Amino acid sequence: MRASERLLDLLFPPKCPFCARVLDRPGVCGKCGTSLPWTEEADSLWELPGGLRCAAPLWYEDMARQGLLRFKFWGAAGAGEALGGLIAQCAAERLSGEFDTVTWVPVSRRRLRQRGYDQAELLARGACRRWDTVPVRLLEKVRDNPAQSGLTDGAARRENVRNAYRAAGDCRGRRVLLVDDICTTGSTLGECAAVLRSAGAEAVVCAAAARTPLGESDAPERDLALF
Repeated sequence: MRASERLLDLLFPPKCPFCARVLDRPGVCGKCGTSLPWTEEADSLWELPGGLRCAAPLWYEDMARQGLLRFKFWGAAGAGEALGGLIAQCAAERLSGEFDTVTWVPVSRRRLRQRGYDQAELLARGACRRWDTVPVRLLEKVRDNPAQSGLTDGAARRENVRNAYRAAGDCRGRRVLLVDDICTTGSTLGECAAVLRSAGAEAVVCAAAARTPLGESDAPERDLALF
């Protein structure tokens, strides 16, 4: 570990992303590890519309939902390291050998200014550190569309993200792992994957920190009052 990293750990020690307990290293504390809504093997890899496959270690419910809301909306950017580690483990188990490049679903410039960080980028960087590599920026968001969490209908979600992204790097011949925080209907991942393929990507698979149970929404409004 570099001296700068040791200093950061002293000033900002790693915490469990779900209960905020201080830890020796980035990860999930033992208590949360036994209580989280982990996806079973049959649910941790599934097919989205268009044949796009996605892996996720958690269901987006209970304490996993609360931790992701804190990470995404309440400035808990440090949780990206531990959550990225969960994505790395799940992707390695379920999508091993299917990608050679990691990228992420980017937020708009306006959202980045408001939030101060891109949560999917932090997840991708946290995952890549487990593999001793770095993610590559292959997409940019060109339209600040309304949040997907406000829409529950799949058709409305697909229309909401149509033409919202464009290629921002050399995609030619790459087999891409596309990282996002939460997968509900897969509309955002599908749109981004289509952009990557149009720009020359050989293949695209996806990973998220959590997937929404079928028939449920990822809308955060009913949870925000808890923080």
